[in-house]
Amino acid sequence: MLSLVIFFPLVAAIPLFFFRPEWRRTYWVYGTFVTLLELLFSIALLMGFDFSRTAEFQFVERYVFFGLQNAPYYVGIDGLALILILLTTFLTFLGIVSSYNYIKEKVQAYVITMLLLETAMIGVFASLNVIQFFIFWEAQLIPMFVLIALWGHENRVYAAFKFLIYTAVGSVPMLAAIIWIYLNYGTFDYPTLLQTLPKAAVDIQKLLFLAFSVGFMIKVPMFPFHTWLPDAHVEAPTAGSVILAGILLKMGTFGFLRYSLPLFPDGFEAYRGLIAILAIIGIIYGGLMAWVQSDMKKLVAYSSVAHMGFAMLGIASGNPIGIQGAVLVMISHGLTTGALFFLVGMLYERRHTRLIRDYSGIANRVPNLSTFFVFMALASIGLPGLSGFVGEFLTMIGAYKANPVWGYLAVPGVVVAAIYMLSLVKRVVFGQLDPESAKMPDVSFREALILVSLAIFVIWIGVYPMPFLSFTDKVAGILVNLLH
Repeated sequence: MLSLVIFFPLVAAIPLFFFRPEWRRTYWVYGTFVTLLELLFSIALLMGFDFSRTAEFQFVERYVFFGLQNAPYYVGIDGLALILILLTTFLTFLGIVSSYNYIKEKVQAYVITMLLLETAMIGVFASLNVIQFFIFWEAQLIPMFVLIALWGHENRVYAAFKFLIYTAVGSVPMLAAIIWIYLNYGTFDYPTLLQTLPKAAVDIQKLLFLAFSVGFMIKVPMFPFHTWLPDAHVEAPTAGSVILAGILLKMGTFGFLRYSLPLFPDGFEAYRGLIAILAIIGIIYGGLMAWVQSDMKKLVAYSSVAHMGFAMLGIASGNPIGIQGAVLVMISHGLTTGALFFLVGMLYERRHTRLIRDYSGIANRVPNLSTFFVFMALASIGLPGLSGFVGEFLTMIGAYKANPVWGYLAVPGVVVAAIYMLSLVKRVVFGQLDPESAKMPDVSFREALILVSLAIFVIWIGVYPMPFLSFTDKVAGILVNLLH
């Protein structure tokens, strides 16, 4: 079943090569059907998952091909991987649905690229073989590069290459570390390495931790490795920005929780103070940079730096509350920031501008779109009762329990977030309606379906987060036990 979830989008992309170019509508119908079926497959995983054993790997498959005993095909998921796979299939489906009226050229290639990207992303979360994980990790760079370079905006080629170079360079030390591990331990199996690597000498753990973590820090992205993110977000098409923020950034935090922390606990312990400091800098710096932006999409992009800073601060706390909070921040950020990118894309398609100064008083013309805009902005800044509050609250409690100074230093980030997001809402939504916005249509049924589906989960997590915390409660406990 797990292999079906991983490779179904890849296999389903093959028939698209034989469709005729003029069948534009057929591509969208087919892409929607495939991604919806993939979402249903992932829900089947959820229905068959044993929540009494969330820290154990389930749906495990291990096959040896071509006599490669030490490098088998090996997949399985725990609660952490499952919730991220569900987020991936959900946002990919919405990304395809949102692109109907926005992607006018190379529709065949666009749908194929989205399906290939989905397979690569799910493969990252499901792999239990470190070299297999690395292959999927690198494979997702190609379709995302293509999405930005072919369907992005004016400086799309520059942004695509910057994204590719940053993330590829960060993967080099990770590959070197994987090779070293194989030469010294003779296996790529993650469960086996989980029993042996934590017993390695502290100096070796420190080096291996750094080798793995550089790539993860770039992907998160943490300060000062974040500079590729605003360019990639601004130039990417709407669905590309949603997947980049909603899923690809989570691969960095997933990497810390799956590899850096459990495999090298002594290395993590040695550098967790540095990680916390960089996370706090990212929270404040990302918020301040978002505050001064004139482009809505770049503002939301810098807000991602701040939000992911909270996730990394929760991980650095090294306690169950902080780690649980970090996972909720990851999920909430995927939903709220994804929704904000959808909303900015909707405004751009109506007005062909993302500059904040070009908008005013849109609530007078498009009340439904404005309602969703205000709602998601409030969720993003952590209004109690919505998803953003729960995760950030838990991460700050976890940070305070680990080191009170970390908790105090993170608080201004919440204040700055409220300033830049409420300022954006005031300037765009309220005030006197500008003449150009007077011609805009309100949200269509398809757009409302996307936004309502995201809003349901935003409210659910904010009001009753326990079902989402149950995915990783035992995982967090095991990670903490490894540290202590």
